Amino acid sequence: MIKNLSKKYVLVLIAAVSFFTLSIFNVKSVNSASLNGYIYKHNIKPAKITEDIWSKFPKYKYSGGKPKGVVIHETANPHSSIYSEIAYMKKYWRNAFVHSFVDDKRIINIANTNYLSWGVGYPGNARFIQFEQIEVHSKKAFAKEVNNSAYYTAYLLHKYNLPAVSAENTGKGTVWSHKSVAKHLGGSNHTDPIGYYKSNGKKFFGKAYTMSEFFSLVKHYYNKHSNKTTTNNSNGNNSSSNSSNSDVNQGNSNPVEDKAISSNSSNVVNGVTYNDGSGKDVAKLSYNYSKYGIYNHVKNAGYKTTSYKWKKLGVKAEQLVYVNNRAVHNKNHSVWYRIKFANNSNAKTYWVPEKALTFNSVQYSNSSESMTFNGIESKLYDNIPNSSHLSNEKMSNYSLLGHAVNTVQKATVKDINGNQSTWYKVSIDGHNYWANANSFSNN
Repeated sequence: MIKNLSKKYVLVLIAAVSFFTLSIFNVKSVNSASLNGYIYKHNIKPAKITEDIWSKFPKYKYSGGKPKGVVIHETANPHSSIYSEIAYMKKYWRNAFVHSFVDDKRIINIANTNYLSWGVGYPGNARFIQFEQIEVHSKKAFAKEVNNSAYYTAYLLHKYNLPAVSAENTGKGTVWSHKSVAKHLGGSNHTDPIGYYKSNGKKFFGKAYTMSEFFSLVKHYYNKHSNKTTTNNSNGNNSSSNSSNSDVNQGNSNPVEDKAISSNSSNVVNGVTYNDGSGKDVAKLSYNYSKYGIYNHVKNAGYKTTSYKWKKLGVKAEQLVYVNNRAVHNKNHSVWYRIKFANNSNAKTYWVPEKALTFNSVQYSNSSESMTFNGIESKLYDNIPNSSHLSNEKMSNYSLLGHAVNTVQKATVKDINGNQSTWYKVSIDGHNYWANANSFSNN
């Protein structure tokens, strides 16, 4: 009897242990299902992109004119909301700001992605679009947030015609974590969102979520969008950037283009090459300006031209004028400028030959120094301001403060009032910009 009871007890115990063991493995199996698999299984859809552009963010061009990739951040604040993070960033944007914020329900774009932000330091700020992820605290919320982030990354890559290439291991690509930027490019020592992905992945899915898995999800949306675009184009519709716009909601604020930070673009019409300036360049009428004509358009440029009498315009030698365009005849190489006599948008414009104007005098020389930007924020230009080539502001040195750059040319400038200054052409991320010598600490 005692023997039979013992045998029965052992069988019951074995059954109980087996059930408990199976239960544990079953729970582990459910929790360790991949986050990406969970998204696919539950057919989780990304949020719409809301544009709510804040007009007070600065508008500086990327190095090379457009972004080269996307950086994924994470706030490292377990108690904040997407709206409190946005409010904080608007208040302290001079320290740092990103283009957008993402959580499980929203993708909110607050800074125009056509212009750089500063969230990773030099040189990444001048290269990448950047967005923050808000910390969320449930399995479903984490899956939805990561899904939104991957979708938004793919959307941005398509918007700027960039390929989907992970930069995590090689430091060469278009999809970056803040950690990969810090590791391969420098500028900071941050490691987000690696820790956040790791901890929430383990907590909700039984294993760390990685940037490799995130990139796989980005590729899913990138390829899906490419297929949709190919289908649309075969039906006669527009490009991928247009199809992307259907995924964007316009918020209360619209992007504001800064006309003062335009590209010095060339446009050839009837054998004449036109180059836009920013409109901020100034010159003076030369002492013998009246010997030269003043017209409504460049002469012999394929347009009907009308000439004006200088006397009727009430101007005099050495009067300040505002210059916003330069034209060069491709055959006879004559140079013309479009000018205004008042610095307002309604002022009438005229075209004059180059000898009617006096610009800053510039003497160029070779230079190959290492110069360090000091603590003074300043503008970088494609050409020296108020010179005969006309200039455009291309970027700020804000994200470069304290960093060294190499010079490729030096210029000694004597302005139209007789004052002298020195400028350096510096190489930044493969592109050249002019900076005033006062921007450097070792000048």
